[in-house]
Amino acid sequence: MAAEDLLPREYGYVVLVLVFYCFLNFFMAISVGKARKKYKVSLPNLYALESENKDAKLFNCVQRGHQNSLEMMPVFFVLMILGGIGYPLTCAALGSLYIVSRYFYFTGYSTGNPENRLTIGKFSFLAIPGLMICNILFAINLVRG
Repeated sequence: MAAEDLLPREYGYVVLVLVFYCFLNFFMAISVGKARKKYKVSLPNLYALESENKDAKLFNCVQRGHQNSLEMMPVFFVLMILGGIGYPLTCAALGSLYIVSRYFYFTGYSTGNPENRLTIGKFSFLAIPGLMICNILFAINLVRG
């Protein structure tokens, strides 16, 4: 039996959203690489030290925006993959909101002012609870049969 027979047809939207997040992650990683060159922060240093680099805060904001997104990525992926089985369109919509707001979270953070991450980026924190609700409802439906 093929996966297409087991999953709802709309699950394709969930898959597309996950792929779009991968593109966002590539964008953030490339941005960190460019910031490393611009602010002269060599590998393997994860962050710049303010005592050694006058641009440490600017680099660290770019790095932190990406790092926070990486920290949240497993949660996002699991919630999308599982919740999307039961509620593919809702999860795809919430996932799209998450990606767009995560883009603005990252670009806002990358300005060097951490508060800028929350202007539009704060909406990513609405998408995660929405995905959690989809997963809870999906689990209840599975348990009930």
